[in-house]
Amino acid sequence: MSRIVSVNLAVPEPNPAKGGLTGITKRPVDHLVTVRAPGPKTTGLHSGLIGDQIFDIENHGGDDQAVYAYAREDYEWWQARLSRRLANGLFGENLTTEGVDVNGAVIGERWRVGPRLVLQPTFGRIPCATFQHKMGEPRWVKTFTRSNRPGAYLRVLEPGEVWAGDPVTVVDRPAHAVTIAQAFRAYTTEPQLLPALVEIEGLPDDLREILAKRLPQRRASGH
Repeated sequence: MSRIVSVNLAVPEPNPAKGGLTGITKRPVDHLVTVRAPGPKTTGLHSGLIGDQIFDIENHGGDDQAVYAYAREDYEWWQARLSRRLANGLFGENLTTEGVDVNGAVIGERWRVGPRLVLQPTFGRIPCATFQHKMGEPRWVKTFTRSNRPGAYLRVLEPGEVWAGDPVTVVDRPAHAVTIAQAFRAYTTEPQLLPALVEIEGLPDDLREILAKRLPQRRASGH
C-alpha cells in the first residue's frame, strides 16, 4: 500500500553553514496538518504545511516547493551505506512515504493524499551546504547528487489535510514520462538531457528559465 509514514514539521535551530536559523530538521507530528498553496517564494507563506517553517526563503518554499517528500525505502538504502539510523524528517522532508515511487514520479503527475489533498511533483531536491553540515558526511553534496535519490518537491493543486497513514494514489500521469530522477540527472550530471527537459509541462517556470539559458551556452561550446 502506498501511504504517508509520517508528517514532519520544522524544528528551528541555528544554521552554522549559512548563519541565522534553519528549518531543515523536521520531526514527525501526531496530529492532522493542513496543507495549502503558500504563494510566491519570497513574499508568500513559504511552506505549504501550516506549522512548518522555512528560513532560507530565497532557495526554498513557495508554490513550486510547497511540500517535500522523501521515501522511507530510500532512507533504508542510505542507512545500509552510511551505517547509521536515519529518522524520518532528517533530510528535511515534510512527508515520509512508503510504497510511493517518489524518484520515479513523472513531473506533473497528480497524487491524491487522503480524502482531499492533491499534490503534483515538480522537481528534485538540490543538496546545499546546510544539508551537508546537517549530515556531517564528507562530500555529502556530491554523494547525494550521485545517488540520484533526491526526493520530490510538490505543489498543492487542491488543499486538504494530511496525517500519518493517509493513502497516496497517483490519479493522473502525463504522457511525456520524464521522471523526477531523470530531470535531476539532467540538471546535475547529464546536461545532454536538458533539451527534452525544458519542453515538458509541469516544470517550475523559474527553473525552466534557468535551464533555457544553459542551452545556448552548450550549443556555443559545441556540446
